Amino acid sequence: YVRFHLISPLIQQSAENIVLFDTFVNILSHNLGEPAYEADVAQLEYKVVAGEHGLIIRVKGFNHKLPLLFQLIIDYLTDFSFTPAVFEMITEQLKKTYFNILIKPETLAKDVRLLILEHSRWSMIDKYQTLMKGLSIEALSSFVKAFKSQLFVEGLVQGNFTS
Repeated sequence: YVRFHLISPLIQQSAENIVLFDTFVNILSHNLGEPAYEADVAQLEYKVVAGEHGLIIRVKGFNHKLPLLFQLIIDYLTDFSFTPAVFEMITEQLKKTYFNILIKPETLAKDVRLLILEHSRWSMIDKYQTLMKGLSIEALSSFVKAFKSQLFVEGLVQGNFTS
């Protein structure tokens, strides 16, 4: 089991940054779908998740090939690229996801409660409005470049691994 948390102070600076971060993580997951398929067949699991303060990368499975899967994810993160069509598809999916959260009273109530309790939190309404105003491909590219330049890393490795 390997878990790394790539933390960046850039994410919580604005609602636009959070939306750009969500877009980035969804595109990264989309890009990993095909190359990581063989790892899935070999019973290796991975997950790339947008955390509140950064990117969470989790991989688990047999230790023999696990470093190769982790390296694949890091390579795709390092050489991040996307097409305008993928960008449009992911932003449309995010609009639906945000909207679905807003129309459910229990998730909206949870979001409002957390907004009251946490100092530097952006509401789902802020994120949805930002996304509806529109994002540019250039904004995403510059955000990803800035994100990768301001990272702090925490990691946990458990299991049959050497130091």
